[in-house]
Amino acid sequence: MNESVKSAARVLDILELLARSDEPMALKDLVSILALPKSSAHALLRTLQARGYVERDAADRYALNGALRQSSGWIGGPEAHLAAVARPVMDRLRDELDESVFLGVRVGRGDVRVIAKSVSRAQIRYDSNDPGPRPGYCTGMGRILLAFWNKKSTDAYLMRTRLRAHTPKTVTDVGKLRAILAKVGRDGYAVLEEEYLLGGSATAAPVFGGDGAVVAALNVGTVSARYPAAKSRIIQGVVRAAATISQRLGYRCAA
Repeated sequence: MNESVKSAARVLDILELLARSDEPMALKDLVSILALPKSSAHALLRTLQARGYVERDAADRYALNGALRQSSGWIGGPEAHLAAVARPVMDRLRDELDESVFLGVRVGRGDVRVIAKSVSRAQIRYDSNDPGPRPGYCTGMGRILLAFWNKKSTDAYLMRTRLRAHTPKTVTDVGKLRAILAKVGRDGYAVLEEEYLLGGSATAAPVFGGDGAVVAALNVGTVSARYPAAKSRIIQGVVRAAATISQRLGYRCAA
């Protein structure tokens, strides 16, 4: 690999690492994780800072520029690959159901972030441009990611998270949430009606990676008024589409 290509790869490695990190990172930690020469990493960070891609705080820690996190979303590496694989499947599901389709991944300690969406062309449709993390306990994608997480991590999330009622229908009782998550794990999909936003319903299913771990959740967002009549068809569609994405990522379901 020539030096120019190596430098470009290192720049992308730095940006992808900072994008995954919820907290600013010290140079020594970044160097250790990426196995980069300290002098090269420092020079690349200063260049990225000068060009506005990276911010440095008073403690000499580096973070991805907040504007990048708040735009259409900075994704790279595995997330970029995941979104690229999912996109054509999401578009077909959108056209089949005439509803909006979202792909989300776990961030931080249990919440969910949308990394791709395919918005319905219907005149009245569900959509969201919120770039920030969404709560795991009261969203379709969040419940999938909690239900298919390891039990210790899910329990820790439920114990430390303030379970706020976003609507009158939000389930905030820990015992009830545990039962719901257990059912989601058995069913292989999650259904929520107006627990996060009034007027919006969600149907989500897990996306598995090649190693068998759940790497994302696929969700159909629906205007609640038309959800009951379409519920069965939406469940079948999102489960089938999530399985297709999983297969394209190399997942092979055990016989």
